[in-house]
Amino acid sequence: MVDQQRSPAAAASEGDATLPTWLSRGLADLFPMGISLGSRADSNPSKNVADQHLAARLAEAESQGRPLRVKLGIDPTGSDIHLGHSILFRKLRAFQDAGHTAVLIIGDFTARIGDPTGKSATRVQLGAAEVEANAETYLVQLGLGQDPARALLDFETPGRLEVRRNSEWLAAMDLPAVIDLLGTSTVGQMLAKEDFANRYGSGTPISLHEFLYPLLQGYDSVAIEADLELGGTDQKFNVAMGRDLQRHHGLRPQFGLLLPILPGLDGVQKMSKSLGNTVGLAEDALSMYSKLEKVPDAVVNDYLTLLTDLDLAALPVNPRERQKAMALAITAARHGVAAATAAQADAGSLVAGAAGAGAAEAEVPEASLATVNFPAKAFYLLAAVGVCSSSSEARRQIQAGGVKLDGEKLSDPNREFSGTQELAGKVLQLGKKTFRRLVE
Repeated sequence: MVDQQRSPAAAASEGDATLPTWLSRGLADLFPMGISLGSRADSNPSKNVADQHLAARLAEAESQGRPLRVKLGIDPTGSDIHLGHSILFRKLRAFQDAGHTAVLIIGDFTARIGDPTGKSATRVQLGAAEVEANAETYLVQLGLGQDPARALLDFETPGRLEVRRNSEWLAAMDLPAVIDLLGTSTVGQMLAKEDFANRYGSGTPISLHEFLYPLLQGYDSVAIEADLELGGTDQKFNVAMGRDLQRHHGLRPQFGLLLPILPGLDGVQKMSKSLGNTVGLAEDALSMYSKLEKVPDAVVNDYLTLLTDLDLAALPVNPRERQKAMALAITAARHGVAAATAAQADAGSLVAGAAGAGAAEAEVPEASLATVNFPAKAFYLLAAVGVCSSSSEARRQIQAGGVKLDGEKLSDPNREFSGTQELAGKVLQLGKKTFRRLVE
């Protein structure tokens, strides 16, 4: 048993003291982790030390000249990947760069069920065509067809990446196989999962197919013979299920390596598109930098640890300078140093005054006026060019004083613009994070 007085990360550090820094950075939990290599816990001849300590599994693999098979499963239930998701992909890339094989599982079958983790109600099931379309956009955002130096994952180096869809093995399961799978777990074990327990206790319905989700995800580890599975701290139940099923099928159980959930731009709740506190991987350099340099001081070190390789001890102590260093490093990782540096300069010019000369020269993402029906009121304009998601949101933003046009605050949502000649070339600003240059 793990000493309950220690945090999971501290215990993992003690238990696998020889883990390399690239692996242990940002680690929230590692299981199993034993006590310490060479301790009395390893004197039991029935226990293979390489099944109890990740450091030993790494050393064993090196001595055998084989890479570890490192699993990460993603369910393409949406079309966008944000920085919160990227934490796990960065760790997977670190394993790739160390010579191991990343096995990226596209949950095209499990996505049709939907992961119940963190959900207070049964998820809406998606169709196969929608899931596949999302999967293709995910792969492009992860680096398919891109320069490996800037991509999240290395798609180019032979032997470093397998992309598998779990429909390969799950779609072919017959009823006896499903019954066998169900027989590996109990209702009590399922209700021990926090999300199920909360719903059961509150009388919220739980559909039987939801119990299948962790079993099917766990079976993925059997199908690909994973040595290690990556997940967020909310995925421990599912990752542990993979270990149980591997044992059931006579395979060596995988290690579980869990990483923290990234706080969103508000610094409080987890990064989530539904909460509007995200930074998307596909966002332009200026938008990305502008959002990141406003992250609350309390979570800047979390962003630095989980999204960069910078040495925190070598960074400025001043909170503002530390914040800017973080924003610059993350933007540079996605867009290159030159684009990130330009975004930093442009953000300063725009915030200082969008009507100034610096703003006129800034590289601001463009928004076309071609689809706007003139004459147009301000609230309609913001929605039509995509700065706000709807006219009602645009009206609220203007009334709250959060919108500027070339540095001048727009205070009347019903202000009318007669045509493109009034707007072309001007910078539309929403808050301190979103800028668009209006073009004909």
